Amino acid sequence: MKIEQIYTGCIAQAAYYLESNGEAAIFDPLREVQPYLDRAAKDNATIKYIFETHFHADFVSGHLDLAQKSGGKIVYGPTAEPAFEAIIAEDHQVFKVGLYTVTAIHTPGHTLESTCYLLTDENGKAHGIITGDTLFIGDVGRPDLAQALTEELTQEKLASYLFDSLRNKIMPLSDDLIVYPSHGAGSACGKNMSKETTDTLGNQKRTNYALRADMTKEEFIKELLDGLGTPPAYFPQNVMLNIKGYQSLEAVMQNSKVALSPKEFETIANQDDVIVLDVRHETDFVKAHIPNSIFIGIQGNFAPWVGSLLRDVNQKLLLITPEGKEEETITRLSRVGFDHVLGYLKGGISAWEQAGFETDSIASISPETFAERLHPDSLVVDARKPSEYEAEHVENAVNIPLDTINENFQSVPRDKEFFLHCAGGYRSVIMASILKSRGIHNLINVEKGMNGIKQTQVPCTQFVCPSTKK
Repeated sequence: MKIEQIYTGCIAQAAYYLESNGEAAIFDPLREVQPYLDRAAKDNATIKYIFETHFHADFVSGHLDLAQKSGGKIVYGPTAEPAFEAIIAEDHQVFKVGLYTVTAIHTPGHTLESTCYLLTDENGKAHGIITGDTLFIGDVGRPDLAQALTEELTQEKLASYLFDSLRNKIMPLSDDLIVYPSHGAGSACGKNMSKETTDTLGNQKRTNYALRADMTKEEFIKELLDGLGTPPAYFPQNVMLNIKGYQSLEAVMQNSKVALSPKEFETIANQDDVIVLDVRHETDFVKAHIPNSIFIGIQGNFAPWVGSLLRDVNQKLLLITPEGKEEETITRLSRVGFDHVLGYLKGGISAWEQAGFETDSIASISPETFAERLHPDSLVVDARKPSEYEAEHVENAVNIPLDTINENFQSVPRDKEFFLHCAGGYRSVIMASILKSRGIHNLINVEKGMNGIKQTQVPCTQFVCPSTKK
C-alpha cells in the first residue's frame, strides 16, 4: 500500500495518490493530470477512482480530464449535483482500492457536500483520513463560500453544520489517525493553517483551536467567523467550473500557447477587453515593461494573486513571460480557471524594444535611499496584510493591503508623491503596476520592502501585547 501527498506550494494545495495491489485512486487532483497518470504507470496500477472532497473554490480540479484519460470513476459525497457522470456516495459508503478500503464520511460545513475519506488497510486498521477542507492542520475550513451560490446558506448555518461534523464524525475517530488535509499555510480557504501539511488527529485535538473538547457550538461559530476575511472574488467562478465542467487542458494549451510578434501583440493589446500580464521577476518589470501592463510574478503565489486581483476567469490575457516559461504560466493560470490567454510576446521585452515600441518603468529606490529621503511629512503606503502591519510598520504608514486594492483604490494618495512597500518587494510592484495602469504615477517603490527597511534607521512602530503595557 502507498499513500502519497502531492503538494503544490504555489497554491498551497495537496492532492493524494493511493495505490494497493495494482489499483490506484487520486484525491482532489490538480488541472494538469499527466503526473498522476505517470505515477500510476510507474506502479503498473490502474486508476480506479477519482475522489473529490467537495466542489473546490480555490482551484479547478482535474477530475474530468483524469477520468477521460484513465477510465477512473469520479466520486463525490452526498448532496453533490455535478453536471457530469459521477458516483454520488452515501454516508459511510465503502470503496475498495486493491486491498485498501476507502470510506466516505459526509462532513457538511465547509460546503454542503464536503466529505472526508477514511483509509483502512488490509488488516482492518484505520490508517489515515483525507479531510479536504473540513479539517486542516491548525484550522478548519471557512464556512462562507456557499453564500455566493445560495443566499439561505449563511456562514452561521454552515459553521453550525461544521461543528456537528467535527464533533460527531471526526473527533470520535482514533487519535493515531494521520490527517491528510487539502491545504496548508497560504491558502485562502482558512485563516490559521499551519505550514505543516500532515499531523495526527490526536495532536490536532490537543492543539487546534476549533477542536477544543469543552467548546460550545456558539463559541465555535464566534471563533471561526472572527477575523475571517472576504473570500477572493474568483472563488464562486471556480466552484461553478468544478460543478459544470470545463475544456481540457490540452485545448487550453493549444488555444493559448500562441507566439505573437510585437506588432501582432500590440494590435491585440490595444483592444479594450484585454489585459497584458507580465509574469517576469519584479526587478525586471520595474526597469522596463509595456505601458499599462499588470505585473504578477510567476515566482510568487502567482495563481491566487491573479484570481484575487483580476477576478474574472473569463478575462482575456496576453502574456509577457521569462523565456521558456510560457507553458508553465498557462498551466498555472488554468489551475484557477483563467483559460482565456490569447498568446504571448515572442522574444519578450527585448523584441518589443527592438521593434521600436515604447516601454515604461517604475520609480524604485533602495531601503537606504528611502531612509535618506523620508521626512516627517512623507506619505508611506504599506501593501502587506493587516497582521504584518500590526506586528511592525514604518511610523505613520498607511496600510492598504494588496488584496483590497480594488475596494480601496480611492484611498490611494493622489495629491503628492508617496512611498510604497510590502515585505520583500513582490506585492508592492504588483500594486504599483495596478495603480499605474489606472493613472496613478506619483509613487516610488521601495525595494526589498520591510525586510530591507528594518536594516536602516527608519523609525518603526512595533506591536506591544496589551498585557505587557505599563
